[in-house]
Amino acid sequence: MPFVTVGAENGAPIDLYYEDHGQGRPVVLIHGFPFNGATWEKQTIALLEAGFRVITYDRRGFGNSSQPTSGYDYDTFSADLDVLMNHLDLRDAVLVGHSMGTGEVIRYLGAYGSSRVERAVVLAPLAPYLLKTPDNPEGVEQQLFDGFKQAIRADRFAYLTSFCDSFFNYQQNKGKLVSEEAYRAHWNIGARASGKGTLDCVDAWLTDFRGDLPRIDVPVLIVQGDADAVLPFPATGQRLVNMLPDAKLITLPGAPHGTPWTHADEVNRAIIEFVGVRAMAHA
Repeated sequence: MPFVTVGAENGAPIDLYYEDHGQGRPVVLIHGFPFNGATWEKQTIALLEAGFRVITYDRRGFGNSSQPTSGYDYDTFSADLDVLMNHLDLRDAVLVGHSMGTGEVIRYLGAYGSSRVERAVVLAPLAPYLLKTPDNPEGVEQQLFDGFKQAIRADRFAYLTSFCDSFFNYQQNKGKLVSEEAYRAHWNIGARASGKGTLDCVDAWLTDFRGDLPRIDVPVLIVQGDADAVLPFPATGQRLVNMLPDAKLITLPGAPHGTPWTHADEVNRAIIEFVGVRAMAHA
C-alpha cells in the first residue's frame, strides 16, 4: 500500500495512505467525516471509466493512515494535502471534497494557491463559517457542537449511529436511496477511525473560511442536497456560491448529506460535465 509521510509524533512517522489509479487529468477525492477514501467508491469507478486519473487518500486519523493525537485542524490538513500534491507532482488537478473534505479544498486553495489546481468541486460544504457569532448570525449555536463532543466522549459508537442516521436521512431513505448494508458499511468505516481524531475534528468544523474565499481563483462547483441534515443548506452551500469569485451551485432537491452514495449518478454527472466542458475549453 502506498504511503506518504507528512510529519512525526514521538519519533514515529505520520503517514497518509493513498491510492492512485488510472491516467489522464488527476482528480483528488477528499473524504468526509468520519470516513475514509473507500467511501468514494461510486465516484472512483465513474471517473476512471470517464478517463481520469483518480487519487484518494485517508485523512490523518482515519482509514489506513496514521492516527496521531494532534494535527486535527485545517492548517495541518491542508499542509498534509500539499505534501501529497507535491509528492505525486500533480498538475492541472481537480480537487473534489465532500463535507469535511471541502475544508481541505478551501483552505488549500486559500493558503497554497492554484499552481497545481485547475478547478474544484465541493459537495455539501462546510464553508463559509458554521459557528454563529455576532458577525455571522447565519451560523449554528456553539452548544450544538459541544453536544457532539459530549456524545463522542460518552459513546463514540452510539454517536456514529446517530451520525449515519443524519448522513443518509436514513428513516426516509432506507431501502430506497441507501441499503441497510451500505449504512452498516459506512458505520464500520467510521468505527475504525481514531477516537481522538473523531473528537478533535468537531472543533475543526468551526473553522472560519471566509478569509480564504477571495483568494480562490479557480472555478468552483458546489453540489448539495436541500434536505442536508448535517450541514444546513441555507448556512453553507446556498451562502457560499455568492462568496466565491467564480462558482456554480447545483441543488439536489430532497437529497441528504451523503450524496456521493445516495445520489451518485447526479453527483458524478455534475463533476464530469463541470470538469470535461472546462477541460476542453482550457485545452
